[in-house]
Amino acid sequence: MINSRGFNIGSKAWIQFAGVGLFIAGLIGSFWSSYTDIIYIWWRSATFAHGFLVLPIVVYLIWRKRHLLQTVTLESDWRALPVLGGVGLVWLLARLTEVAVIEQLMAVAFIPLVVWLTLGSAATKILAFPLGFLFFAVPMGEGLVEPLMQFTAAFTVMLLRFTGLPVFWDGTFFSIPSGDWSVVAACSGIRYLIASLFLGVLYAYLNYHSLWRRLAFIALSAIVPVFANGVRAYLIVMIGHLSGMKLAVGVDHLIYGWVFFGFIMFLLFALGNLWSEPAIAHPAAQDTLPPLPSSKAPLPITHTLATFTLGLCVVALWPVLNHYVAHSNYQRDSQLSFVMPTVTPWQISPAPFTTWTPRYLDAVMEMRQEYQAGDDVNQSVGIYLAFYDNTNDGELVNSENQMVTQTDSVWKMPAQYSVTVTIAGAEVNLYESRIHSETQMLLVWHGYWIDGHWVANGYLAKLTEAWAALFGHRHRQVGVVFYAPMTDDKLDVAQAQLQQFVNDAWQPLHEQLQQLP
Repeated sequence: MINSRGFNIGSKAWIQFAGVGLFIAGLIGSFWSSYTDIIYIWWRSATFAHGFLVLPIVVYLIWRKRHLLQTVTLESDWRALPVLGGVGLVWLLARLTEVAVIEQLMAVAFIPLVVWLTLGSAATKILAFPLGFLFFAVPMGEGLVEPLMQFTAAFTVMLLRFTGLPVFWDGTFFSIPSGDWSVVAACSGIRYLIASLFLGVLYAYLNYHSLWRRLAFIALSAIVPVFANGVRAYLIVMIGHLSGMKLAVGVDHLIYGWVFFGFIMFLLFALGNLWSEPAIAHPAAQDTLPPLPSSKAPLPITHTLATFTLGLCVVALWPVLNHYVAHSNYQRDSQLSFVMPTVTPWQISPAPFTTWTPRYLDAVMEMRQEYQAGDDVNQSVGIYLAFYDNTNDGELVNSENQMVTQTDSVWKMPAQYSVTVTIAGAEVNLYESRIHSETQMLLVWHGYWIDGHWVANGYLAKLTEAWAALFGHRHRQVGVVFYAPMTDDKLDVAQAQLQQFVNDAWQPLHEQLQQLP
């Protein structure tokens, strides 16, 4: 069968292409919420607005490969079934634990697997890049914001000092004689990085044929925007400094930033053009090409239909399991109640010693208690607890839950680190933060209590949630925060005080948490 454009399609091939269409429709129906969440993020976030371009680009790239598809025999491949099942399992775990980026990655990963299942490995190899480019549709990269902020601040401070300006530097905050500056999420360079990689990968694929040229240009597309963003931040600070803080201190510095980014991308592509390779003549210039001869007999249509049926069952299994687990495990067991522990020899403080409160969104319940050593008000500590139970929209392990938000007008948090604390003879990992206002400085340790386990790492916390969800455990989730005042930047004194309190409070607190319904 030959269509009007000379694309030779055999009768059996129509079954394969129809299978792809059927599967795509099934995926959209089964994982509707995952796909719509992706589109919603494209719509609301300028960082990921490029996602609207991904599908048209992929369709175009596949169309460019249409003649090559005639050179291979299209056969369903059952080997994709176990991989499809594995991706479905990861999707289920991510869905249950609300790890949106993994859930969306798996939802997109279904598409190339469906092509492999229905058209076979030979066709999948031909379409490898277009199918791989689909992953640019997933809104990911926000985990890089914090390290990029730290790098941008450090790089900017280095250039300022090289210029000869005195700089006071504390994490992402720094001051020069003319004013104070901070590197916030919008200045981290994540938008530069994502946009540069998106364009760089496409440029490398379309303009180069050798693998090393492609990889080299993609590496440049990742490295250049990071350092360019540091230069941009330095230039903005210098513009503000030299203008007496009249220029580049408002929305105009964002405009300068994008103009600078456009100039950098122009230079990057101009450099890439120096490496350009002559175009390779298309191997399918004729109107039609016969398929390559195969050393084995074509598989019967019954085999193809059976593979399709099994594939549809594998795809449909995971949304069904998600519905079952979500409705069986997360029913509210009873009204939540909790009593803050008695910690010997510490006494309950008669009055709070700080106005600071961490932000935990949509917690079922929040509690805090402050203690002091005997009658010594200078030896004060506190516990803050945020309770979650997956019966509402709250999520314990969430980037929006922070010790201090970037927009806080009173409190600042220069940095956050992972520390190892010895508690009851065992080493426990916690996050440590130094936060301060104009009148007070605090040392803060925080971590997670999930289903009876103490966890500090956010990824491990999500895995613990998934384990509890799969096995139907009743589990509460609690954000646990310990804090103490720090005077005169005496970090070691505050650490010793907090260490002593945590040693005393750990066991009674754990026993109280174990009694949660």
